Amino acid sequence: MHALGELDLHLIGEGRHRRLWDALGAHVHPAGVHFAVWAPNARSVGVAGDWNDWDAARSPMTPRGDSGVWETSIAEASVGQRYKFAVHGADGVWRLKADPMARAAEHPPANASVITGPSSYEWADTAWMERRVSQREPAAPLRIYEVHLGSWHAGLGYRDAAAKLADHVEHLGFTHVQFMPLAEHPFGGSWGYQVSGYYAPTARFGSPDDLRALVDTLHARGIGVLLDWVPAHFPKDDWSLARFDGTALYEHDDPLRGEHPDWGTHVFNYGRHEARNFLVANALYWLEEFHIDGLRVDAVASMLYLDYSRGPGEWTPNRFGGREHLEAIDFLREVNAVVSELQPGALMIAEESTAWPGVTHRTETGGLGFSHKWNMGWMNDTLRYFGRDPIHRRWHHHDLTFGLVYAWSEQFVLPLSHDEVVHGKGSLLGKMSGDDWQRFANLRSLFGWMWAHPGAPLMFMGSELAPYSEWNADTSLPWDLLQWDAHRGVFSLVRELNRLAVDHPATWERDTDAGGFEWLDADDAENSVYAFVRWGLGGEHAVVCVANLTPVPRYGYLAGVPWTGEWTVVLDTDAAAWGGSGMRHASGDPVARDTVLARGMAWQGQPSSIAVDLPPLGVLWLASRRPGDAR
Repeated sequence: MHALGELDLHLIGEGRHRRLWDALGAHVHPAGVHFAVWAPNARSVGVAGDWNDWDAARSPMTPRGDSGVWETSIAEASVGQRYKFAVHGADGVWRLKADPMARAAEHPPANASVITGPSSYEWADTAWMERRVSQREPAAPLRIYEVHLGSWHAGLGYRDAAAKLADHVEHLGFTHVQFMPLAEHPFGGSWGYQVSGYYAPTARFGSPDDLRALVDTLHARGIGVLLDWVPAHFPKDDWSLARFDGTALYEHDDPLRGEHPDWGTHVFNYGRHEARNFLVANALYWLEEFHIDGLRVDAVASMLYLDYSRGPGEWTPNRFGGREHLEAIDFLREVNAVVSELQPGALMIAEESTAWPGVTHRTETGGLGFSHKWNMGWMNDTLRYFGRDPIHRRWHHHDLTFGLVYAWSEQFVLPLSHDEVVHGKGSLLGKMSGDDWQRFANLRSLFGWMWAHPGAPLMFMGSELAPYSEWNADTSLPWDLLQWDAHRGVFSLVRELNRLAVDHPATWERDTDAGGFEWLDADDAENSVYAFVRWGLGGEHAVVCVANLTPVPRYGYLAGVPWTGEWTVVLDTDAAAWGGSGMRHASGDPVARDTVLARGMAWQGQPSSIAVDLPPLGVLWLASRRPGDAR
């Protein structure tokens, strides 16, 4: 009896099988295990595994008409056994191939697929999943802690890490964890970005149900889970997807389109609807089967342009003669539209580094349909500025203002990710200019600036520790740094910023609305001072941010404010509690908020003004509600 129905085969043929993982791969049933694989150009296919001494001739597969699908049911096979498909390719070569749809795999460097039965995990996050639909609303908070699970605390698996990670993220106040890729990958040094098992959580940290337990634990603490997803390319390992049936099946057969020059990998053939189906269904798989709350889509820029990292003669134009990768664009629109329809509330975040228009605009209006885009321009400009000696910053003042020219063209994430603290780039602290005191002060100012700036902050794990050394994926984070005051101060400041974001939603709830931001002074290059207002919904509450990015205190700085009355200093990155000079809070008690009285003298385009002392290399936030607002 065939496990695959005619509807399954029809949908596979059309490239519209939204639950492809239920049709292909290895599936346990009462009479054994049913295997199905798409290999349309193969001469023959068999299954080699533990039950037949890896002799595929004893477990041949049968083609299903002209669908390209081969299948068989094997009574002797059982859960936990290893297997591969023996594919006699169109080129006459026999290859042992891991199952593209395997839901579990061996622990690398071993690479066989593993038969897994239906999940026995009992989810406890029903209320969370019902609320998730609100996550894509523009006013939903988003503060992301990026994690490489293998080096957060080395040696911890999915279940071992669950409570510890939840404790840490909850303590710091981030809304979401973003895991670097957890799909199976042969080379650990790729950090998961060269995927071999798109449907198999890596066995390095445990079983698929162990991953479910990790996600469930985070949800129980009110923490969303994002996952890096890599549809841009895959490795050339002979046992994996490459030339799966002796032809370029998943990859494009033209090497000018099917090979990635930077990474030595294959590029998917986005024009082949079965390959697109493989990826679209994979996105849904992680969101549905593992309750992942969103995908951060890696290397989108490399997908959009046919000439990405290619010189003259190294790429072929599209049918109109242009450089846009039309099939990849269609794929991105399709996956975003399908996710929006079938997994409402799930986030789709693009790592996209160019000026491609409409990345986060709706597909119906010609956009790509992502919920968010990484703001790589902001990241580069900001880190370059904070790396300069303050004496030179006056000449580069608009490195920090330029991002506000385009801040509302997309819905942005502000990423200080793993890419910025590895490969000789140094840690964030190491990028800061000056002596040790100035470097810590600059880092605290960077975070104070970032949390007030339009866009959702993303911080790579360990940055809260202010390490001197860049990230090393082979060792644990340097948790021992928290015994030192300066490092503990940065850690505590990050927690305070997240707490203040809850207390003062004006700092984020109008991130996609240009009316939620107003410059007070963007041009004081001589003093390297910046001042702006963040407006809350309804305009009844506001936060004024003033940054003095030189080591010289500025006494009596006059800042415009929208109304008279008391304005409370709710953040001072120079407070002694965070390791600063304590110029304003000498007691070291950050809770001892001082207030500044605004008078009715118009200034900086505002009807009122305040005089405030600015600490050296410090950022202040001053908050107030419109007089008469009792909320």
